[in-house]
Amino acid sequence: MAGPYPPEYAAGPAAPQMYPEYPAQPYPDNVHAAYPGMLPPPVQYPKHRRWPWIVGVLVAVALVAALVTAIVLANRNNGSAGGSLTEASAKTAIQEYLDALSNGDDQTVARHTLCGLFDSVKERRSDLALAGLSSDAFRKQFSKAEVTAIDKMVLWSPNQAQVLFTMKVAPARGSARDQSPDNEEQAVAQLLAQDNEVLVCSYLPRTAGQY
Repeated sequence: MAGPYPPEYAAGPAAPQMYPEYPAQPYPDNVHAAYPGMLPPPVQYPKHRRWPWIVGVLVAVALVAALVTAIVLANRNNGSAGGSLTEASAKTAIQEYLDALSNGDDQTVARHTLCGLFDSVKERRSDLALAGLSSDAFRKQFSKAEVTAIDKMVLWSPNQAQVLFTMKVAPARGSARDQSPDNEEQAVAQLLAQDNEVLVCSYLPRTAGQY
């Protein structure tokens, strides 16, 4: 470039410029470099315990043992009852009871109606008297009764049942009933099987009173 240099360049290169000094700032001590804030609470994982399945096994074993005991007791009860009630055994027992009423066999009637207690009762006079009254009332209506069918048998247990049955009856002389020799009537009996015999604990004709 022609011409003289400006005055600020005539003295040679400029001296370095000085900048103001600032005090150093301390770095915070509580700053977490890895996570910006509070850490979440630790996760609680359930611990695997072995005792619940052991308790379950013990309960299952106890149930099986109870079931086996119940089956054994049921078999014993059936054995002491002389076998479970059947229509055949029910028909035989009811016929025996009706024959006892027809024949005035007060002891057989009382044995049935006491429903398993007859051999253990010490004083039987009142029971025999009641059996006699039942026999008298029955003979005033029927001279004979024959079980012809077991219509319905409701088991309360292996040795207890309620039975609806049909019987062919012959009316007694002088009875107000139809004098036809082939009359059929229904009746209800409650039975108990015990000590190898079947007992008629109660007997109720569907058209008359209880005997």
